[in-house]
Amino acid sequence: MPTERAVLDAHYMARALELARKGLYSTHPNPRVGCVIVRDGQVVGEGWHVRAGEPHAEVHALRQAGELARGACAYVTLEPCSHHGRTPPCAEALVNAGVARVVAAMQDPNPQVAGQGLKRLADAGIEVSSGVLEAEARALNPGFLKRMEHGLPYVRVKLAMSLDGRTAMASGESQWITGPAARSAVQRLRARSSVVLTSAESVIADNARMTVRAEELGLDAENTALALARQPLRVLIDGRLRLPLEASFYQAGPALVATAAAGDERYAQAGVELLQLPGQDGRVDLRALLLELAARGVNEVLVEAGPGLAGAFAQSGLVDEYQLFIAGKFLGSSARPLLDWPLARMSEAPALKITEMRAVGDDWRVTAIPVPASGV
Repeated sequence: MPTERAVLDAHYMARALELARKGLYSTHPNPRVGCVIVRDGQVVGEGWHVRAGEPHAEVHALRQAGELARGACAYVTLEPCSHHGRTPPCAEALVNAGVARVVAAMQDPNPQVAGQGLKRLADAGIEVSSGVLEAEARALNPGFLKRMEHGLPYVRVKLAMSLDGRTAMASGESQWITGPAARSAVQRLRARSSVVLTSAESVIADNARMTVRAEELGLDAENTALALARQPLRVLIDGRLRLPLEASFYQAGPALVATAAAGDERYAQAGVELLQLPGQDGRVDLRALLLELAARGVNEVLVEAGPGLAGAFAQSGLVDEYQLFIAGKFLGSSARPLLDWPLARMSEAPALKITEMRAVGDDWRVTAIPVPASGV
């Protein structure tokens, strides 16, 4: 039976997580963090981190609480930072404010923090604890955590398909398999991502721009403004530099082109960054690309591509999550498959764990994660 204190801790941490979610579209490359300050059973301060370079959640909450922070309890969804970055350390701010207790949902895996924030608080005589609603806190920042713990971003692969598992007609025609509600959901996936990654084949087929579009987000005014304040970096995998520089994709804003081809000075002249990576037969080394993106502070990558690139990510074991949008229609046996991934035996079929399934307008959205080969 949970104690009264444990129940209250979970209650206030749930509110801190609700605040942290407000930063879903805006905090890149920082984590989404919320803070609630409670004194004598009353919330006296709340805050959330809006964007990198601006005050962290704790600072916003402390400013709101003012002198009422002294002797209060601060609930934070991530261990307060202990280092000087673009902003001063939040652990120091909590010490100076005179809080009596700090509850963190989880420790920060950032090597620059990694328990040092909680240690600074404890050394100052503040009661500290962590692990309250930790699973929920981790789910809020999968990309930041994976980048800090493994040096790679969190990779989502978005796929839209018919009921018979097809993604496009044999001619390549694919607009539109799913309806407006599903397309809005995809726009929100783009908006929360650090990078939207696609292939030259997909861009050529659809004349795609891969941008976040206000009219399709389906968000209120506040969240639309946050989502549009930062367009995700658009990364194009073009192993042989097939997409012409005149394509609308390049006219839509900054882009990074990953290639296995030799350099071409025309890209620099056009303001397009060309990233040369190792590869075979014109195919870019996908893991090398993800390592480079992580080194640039990329937390979450959304892969929106056809069966070739999506299949390559799947076969390489680089997918953390699949977002499958299923339309109530058949495209027929000559249409293109979901993944270009030939399998000969049932024993080779990779297992997926479906974590969520819900209706999105007239379509269905399935969230699935790969199950490790060991079954663990």
